[in-house]
Amino acid sequence: MSGRPESLFPLFAGLETLAGIGEKTAKSFEPLGIAVPRDLLFTLPHSVIDRRPVPSVQGIASGTVVSVELRIDRHAPASGRGRPDRVFCHDGQIEVVLVFFHARGDWLAKQMPVGASRIVSGKLEIYDGVAQIVHPDHIVPPEQADDIARFEPIYPLTAGISQKVMTKAVRSALTLAPALGEWIDGPLKAREGWPDWHAALSAAHAPEGLSDVMGTSPARARLAYDELFAHQLTLALARRQARRKPGRATVATGVMSDKVLKSLPYRPTGAQTRAISEISADLASTRRMNRLLQGDVGSGKTLVAFMALLAAVEAGGQGVMMAPTEILARQHLEGLAPLAQAAGVRLDLLTGRDKGAERAAKLTDLAAGRIGILVGTHAVFQKDVQFHDLRLSVIDEQHRFGVAQRMELGAKGQAVDVLVMTATPIPRSLALAQYGDMDVSLLDEKPPGRQPVTTALVASERLSEVVAHLKRAVAEGRQAYWVCPLVEESERVDLISAEDRFRQLRAELGDDVVGLVHGQMPPAEKDAAMADFVAGRRAVLVATTVIEVGVNVPNASIMVIERAESFGLAQLHQLRGRVGRGSAASTCLMIYQAPLSETGERRLRILRESEDGFRIAEEDLAMRGAGDVIGTAQSGLPRFRIADLERQAGLLAVAQSDARKLLLDDPELASARGKAARELLWLMGQDQAIRLKNIG
Repeated sequence: MSGRPESLFPLFAGLETLAGIGEKTAKSFEPLGIAVPRDLLFTLPHSVIDRRPVPSVQGIASGTVVSVELRIDRHAPASGRGRPDRVFCHDGQIEVVLVFFHARGDWLAKQMPVGASRIVSGKLEIYDGVAQIVHPDHIVPPEQADDIARFEPIYPLTAGISQKVMTKAVRSALTLAPALGEWIDGPLKAREGWPDWHAALSAAHAPEGLSDVMGTSPARARLAYDELFAHQLTLALARRQARRKPGRATVATGVMSDKVLKSLPYRPTGAQTRAISEISADLASTRRMNRLLQGDVGSGKTLVAFMALLAAVEAGGQGVMMAPTEILARQHLEGLAPLAQAAGVRLDLLTGRDKGAERAAKLTDLAAGRIGILVGTHAVFQKDVQFHDLRLSVIDEQHRFGVAQRMELGAKGQAVDVLVMTATPIPRSLALAQYGDMDVSLLDEKPPGRQPVTTALVASERLSEVVAHLKRAVAEGRQAYWVCPLVEESERVDLISAEDRFRQLRAELGDDVVGLVHGQMPPAEKDAAMADFVAGRRAVLVATTVIEVGVNVPNASIMVIERAESFGLAQLHQLRGRVGRGSAASTCLMIYQAPLSETGERRLRILRESEDGFRIAEEDLAMRGAGDVIGTAQSGLPRFRIADLERQAGLLAVAQSDARKLLLDDPELASARGKAARELLWLMGQDQAIRLKNIG
């Protein structure tokens, strides 16, 4: 099936094809992520207004939207500039005053002649004991009562888009929705009591009460499942494609890795040994490896990744390790250098900073195969970067790389194996959404010699005690991080708070003791400040959260986190993991502003009780939600319009097994259900998945 089915064409046309939408309005929809009619179908109302008529407004609470038949008694025109016109009416039981500002000419007299009846709908306010409706939403003669929808769906809006415009656009888009085959497994659909796709769409856009706008309503649950199923089908196809692609057998000789193991001052943990053998088996098979190495802070992922890279070199090829930032790339280089030296392999770094002759020399050596292992940033994706024989790419901190980028890197060599490392322990439901196409190796033991970190909660009024404690520790030659709060509203405020703290600590501890690093600095300055801290030239590093991922300073044994209640659990856990990497006993001081909210207290308490990243991640998901746990902005998580990952995690697991089973039973998607599933992929814009299928 080479192109999108014709029946779906209207759903992917411009918004201007819909009733009442011109070019300007079409542009106004952009902030809502609405570009084509299909997007409107999946923009569901978040609330509903009940406009069923009531016999009287007597006894109805102020602030309620009401629809009531009123008899017009008299008009009281505005008594001066800026004063409203009033129309006095009654509903048979009590008086209701309609209030209008800036009414034009004789419009009111024409709309509501004295003695006539009108159905009026709007928000009721009780003001000084008088019932009034300011600027009613609807005023119609009783015979036109049906023009007012009994239930009015309320949609998310943005500047330039009113409820009226939105509702009209959605209605128009609904007329374009074609009849499609059923892609949901019959018994599942029957068991859940889900409607057909078309009926589900109509029902979701015509709620008749708050229960209809909940994710648990049958129509919404079905549409959420469609989204999850399309996503899991895409991942299942990607996984199958990766497995079908001829891989290359990369068989390690063990010569280099033995040297590395002998040079280590400790023995690898059982989890590390298990992960290394899982990866070696994948590399040695002729199937393409696509594996996730998931381990908590300090579980020893670097060693496992390096052993995998060595296997590529031992087999006569090359390996690359990708990091999301230059600081992390340099750090990997420093961390791997002693291992590379023990192995006798050439290790080099390529970042956006390499220029001119130096860069050209590196590229020549890379293409000739003289560099065995390359560490790099996004610069590795550039066209002129050619490997001699790239066999393995290791990608660090996955949630900054999407599936598309993994594929791009895979294209740099023949049949490149991929290993992704993440230090973010991810709850199972999110792991399914993000890595459903991958096999997983877990590092769930801490290497020997890692010190547990003592976590203490300190109220902000005791800040001076913390500074005094820091002063003593610095005098003893210890190093500390001081993380400033994240002020969501503005990066400028973040900056001010970090700079203020920096100045205060310098005044207390000495100018040459304290360094500063924040997100607004030019990269070169940031690197220099980090380098000073890593080298021990600065004892204290004041930072915004730029340090949360991957920074390794074994001598740093104190972590101070200000306004800890403003951070997420996973973030706090990552930050705490920056200390306890050396031989010294380490502490993490979480400074909070009292009084703490209930969730704030629960969050900090969990951290004090546990150092298990997976337990913390599950708690975090329960408390905050999927987008926040991984930070939606850079998460590799798909953006679902309807499905809600934390509340519908169960649906996701069903969608995964269902998608894999469908491909098993019907690999070519040729059955009636298979063809419907293809339509679903087109509908959900999963064009990449359709390319992955290589069918027809």
